[in-house]
Amino acid sequence: MLTVILSILPYIQIFLAILMVILVLIQQTESDAGGSFGGGANANFHTRRGAEKFIFYLTIVTSILFVVSVLVDLWK
Repeated sequence: MLTVILSILPYIQIFLAILMVILVLIQQTESDAGGSFGGGANANFHTRRGAEKFIFYLTIVTSILFVVSVLVDLWK
């Protein structure tokens, strides 16, 4: 059983990595270009609702699963 999981683990990691990139890219942002460099002093925070909240939590779960899969890969 463990050998089957370890044999498909690279494919699971590739899928999770692609999914994580897609989820991060489709998240909405309201900041301007200067916000990532320390600019934009009047940053407005907003509450995530609906699909945006679901995508946010799905990104977190996908990231955790990816880290767990990497740790399992290191353990073998």
